[in-house]
Amino acid sequence: MTAEAKLGWLDFSGRFRRWFEARLPLKDSILLTQKNVYILPTAPGFMLAATLLVLLVASINYQLNLGYVLTFLLAGSALVGMHVCHANLRGVAMNLQVPDAQFVGASVVIAINVLSERKSARHGIGLAVLGTDHWNWTDVPAQGSARVQVGFTPERRGLHRLPVLTAQTKFPLGTFRVWSVWRPASSVLIYPKPEAHPPPLPPGEPRAGGTAAVHRQSTGEFDGVRAYRRGDPLKLVVWKKAAKSDELVSRDAQQVQRFELWLDWAHTGLAASAGQAEAALSRLCAWVLTAEKLGLQYGLRLPHAEVSPGSGAAHQQKCLQALALAP
Repeated sequence: MTAEAKLGWLDFSGRFRRWFEARLPLKDSILLTQKNVYILPTAPGFMLAATLLVLLVASINYQLNLGYVLTFLLAGSALVGMHVCHANLRGVAMNLQVPDAQFVGASVVIAINVLSERKSARHGIGLAVLGTDHWNWTDVPAQGSARVQVGFTPERRGLHRLPVLTAQTKFPLGTFRVWSVWRPASSVLIYPKPEAHPPPLPPGEPRAGGTAAVHRQSTGEFDGVRAYRRGDPLKLVVWKKAAKSDELVSRDAQQVQRFELWLDWAHTGLAASAGQAEAALSRLCAWVLTAEKLGLQYGLRLPHAEVSPGSGAAHQQKCLQALALAP
């Protein structure tokens, strides 16, 4: 096959796949029935068919009764195997759990519950992202369920629809492949990748109506924290930082009242540079994680969005979501 013909075939195959996937309904739960389960012989299945043909021709030519017995015995076993293989996947129900948001470069794990109401076990059922060879296999007990995890790695931030999944089985003989294709309806949010070595947090800004001057400590950190002093109340100690670096740091109550920390797009030093928008978002993402670890109150400013100062897991998630969906 020439290079032009190969490219043409790949283009046709890709267009047919996109057309086929577009026709699939969007569902987070699916029941495999006669209508959405497909079956075709595998390469060993075609070899078995060729062997049976040779055996049949030789038995006819030489009038071998034992040859007939062997040929039809193998053919009958193949037909029974085809029925068992199709029934092994037909009737299975699958439900997925929407995965948690992840950062760019991290693997998103999709947990799938495979359920069976049949009174006998189902063996050798595999699931994977369509178009990949990373199969995860399981056996489903009689009238029970099994849990399978399938992963994929998004390459960019934003809201991504979960990829098309496929389930298959070749049990019991491997001569037939039975499969189904599943198009989930859920999406997963992908945050920007945090900068590996970000600069220190920006200085605090005076609160509205305040007259305090903005300054930065010698440590280069936001003024809302300071080194631990003997006699500081335990409630002012930033325990998250202490657990990470074995260094006691206290919140400066007076500074927190006078200043507030804003993680501003303009403070990254990258926003005005051409093609540096993603790098600026990565820096802001790293700052959000750092401020949350320090237990600080912080806000986020983007060109088209603003998140008021706050703290806690819900606030961090809100800021990361704003970064992920930034235009």
